[in-house]
Amino acid sequence: MKTRITFLTFLFTFLITGINGINAQNEEQMAKLSIMTEYAKAKNYEAAYTPFKELWAENPKFNRAIYVYGEKILDYKIDKSTGDEKTGFINDLMKLWDDRAIHFASKTPKGDYASKACQLMFDNKSVLGKSDQELYDCFDAAYNLDKDTFKNPKSLYTYFYLMVKLYDAGKKPAKDLFNKYDDVVEKIDDEVQFASEKLNKLVEKEEAGTPLTSKDQKYKKYYGQVLNAYGQISGSIDSQLGGRANCENLIPLYSKDFDAHTTDGIWLRRAVSRMYNKECTDNPLYEKLVKAYDAAAPSADTKYFVATILLKNGKTSEAESYLKQSYDLETDTFKKGKLANRIGLILKKKGRYGQARNYFRDALKLNPSNGRPHLSIAAMYASSANSCGDTNFNKRAVYWYAAQEARKASRVDPTLKKAAAQSAASYAAKAPQKSEIFTAGNSGQSIKIGCWIGGTVTVPSI
Repeated sequence: MKTRITFLTFLFTFLITGINGINAQNEEQMAKLSIMTEYAKAKNYEAAYTPFKELWAENPKFNRAIYVYGEKILDYKIDKSTGDEKTGFINDLMKLWDDRAIHFASKTPKGDYASKACQLMFDNKSVLGKSDQELYDCFDAAYNLDKDTFKNPKSLYTYFYLMVKLYDAGKKPAKDLFNKYDDVVEKIDDEVQFASEKLNKLVEKEEAGTPLTSKDQKYKKYYGQVLNAYGQISGSIDSQLGGRANCENLIPLYSKDFDAHTTDGIWLRRAVSRMYNKECTDNPLYEKLVKAYDAAAPSADTKYFVATILLKNGKTSEAESYLKQSYDLETDTFKKGKLANRIGLILKKKGRYGQARNYFRDALKLNPSNGRPHLSIAAMYASSANSCGDTNFNKRAVYWYAAQEARKASRVDPTLKKAAAQSAASYAAKAPQKSEIFTAGNSGQSIKIGCWIGGTVTVPSI
């Protein structure tokens, strides 16, 4: 009996001591977490480094803040160091991301963090001694690991930039270069569509007269920044491709591979799009590709490209029928908006301003955060000024109407603020000035605009 009591007493004492030890350890780690967090929030990363390193070493799964603030701390240390010390901090940051993926997997998107590691190596390639091939392979592995979360604009640009460097060095064939260009551009298109659809809801809410909440305003700013970032890298990627994707390169490549891909809808879509965008449409191969694409995967897309061939051959009425078919077939709201804008541009170029405006207005309804249709409509108004007024004053008053339309682009599209302001200012400068308004004596009056425009503009008050 005595032996049993002694054993139970020992077991109880051991458990209490263990629990107290665990509580003490937790308290110590909580204290370190608090110290690290406070210093990091104050951007005193030097002081935050020691508690961060100790906490990460002692209990890497203790709290996700170790990784959130640890990344900022190590970024600071990398920026402030050189040589072997810098290499050590770079390796620490990559190890930190590896540990985060182990202990907080649901909060660590694979493609995002894999591409961040590749970008870190690229940004420090001279220190790490990494070759273009090694870096490209890193980005390629990250892209294939989780394409959905590989979405950082800078990393997408770097990924394609490395492909161009390898192509120029003779290490990648033209086919790989064009395929990778299409991969990256399609990924950008997907991300632009996602951000645009989110922004559209906020624009529609605001245009309907409902004030945006502070949270709405933050999201509107965020999605505007996303679209700006993708817009910038999209242009940079096109610049990187440059003349490498000219007709002289595309035509022999697609001619050689055509027989093997006559029923491959994806290959045909990419080939047709590339030929169209690079203005290789006069070559007989373009028509051959379009017909095969329409036969293999008939869609809104194929009908549009058939229309471009008909227009080239002067069959305007038949082309317009195909453009309508294309528009009617498209079911995706965002893509339908883009298509409406493309058709509007074709009709605008043909001088069919009334029809073009109808498509541009449809584009604005379907994708209200894209202000480019407003600028296209404004340009048509301005070019019609001489035709849409009975006096010199009234003709030039059309420019006020054009300026008014251009300003709408700035209001709905954060990527066009500068361009829209410049367009509006240019149109306003061509409209009657204060002295002319004074002479005409019609300050504040309304002027009806005739011809296809059919609107009313108010003369500015002086």
